[in-house]
Amino acid sequence: QLRLVESGGGLVQPGGSLRLSCAASGSSSNYYAIGWFRQVPGKEREEVSCISSTGRKTRYADSVKGRFTVSRNVANSTVWLQMSSLKPEDTGVYFCSAPCIITDTAIAGTPQYWGQGAQVTVSA
Repeated sequence: QLRLVESGGGLVQPGGSLRLSCAASGSSSNYYAIGWFRQVPGKEREEVSCISSTGRKTRYADSVKGRFTVSRNVANSTVWLQMSSLKPEDTGVYFCSAPCIITDTAIAGTPQYWGQGAQVTVSA
C-alpha cells in the first residue's frame, strides 16, 4: 500500500512560481514512478508530469513543458513539482499519483494511488 500526501498549494500571481511536494510512504514507496495530475472545473483531468522511480527520466504535458520541473529525492521518498511562469489557466487541484509510465512520446498508465490534492490558484 502506498500513501501520498501533497503540500505547498496556494495563491500566486500570474508569472509567479510555486512548488508542490508529494510525500510518499508505505512499502516500496521508492519503487513507483510518480505522476502529477491537475483537475480544472469543467475540464478533463490532465496528467502534467511523470518521474521515474530513480528520477532519471521525466515527461511533461505540452501545456507545462518548459515551465514545470519535476524532481525527486529517493532517500526521503519526496517528489516535487516546481511550477514557474504560472498562468491563470494553471489554476486547479493538483494530485500526485502512482504509478505512471513514461513512453517515447507521452505519459501513460492508470494510477492506483492518489493523494488528497492541493489547490493552486493563479490570479492577480
